Amino acid sequence: MAADADTPFLSVEVAYATPAKQAIVCLEVPAGCTVGEAIERSHIREQFPGMRVDAGAVGIFSRKVSLEDELCEGDRVEIYRPLIADPKESRRKRAAQPARD
Repeated sequence: MAADADTPFLSVEVAYATPAKQAIVCLEVPAGCTVGEAIERSHIREQFPGMRVDAGAVGIFSRKVSLEDELCEGDRVEIYRPLIADPKESRRKRAAQPARD
């Protein structure tokens, strides 16, 4: 996205975390910038080698969005990691264990 001198800018954040490390990158992007463009502009991938951005695993303030959604002032783009365990299966296993006194 090319911006000219008259294009207003928005302050946004891009966030990603692993169990060992988290990063929040604050940046200014031109109005009309998409979620995907903000991720690229943040260079957050450089902090997390091997990080994959799945089109279905991004959000703004915990609400899933697409990479093509446009950002608003103050948005926090969140990049989600795949789950390592199925929450329903984990709950079933815990429920099947005998109760402790």
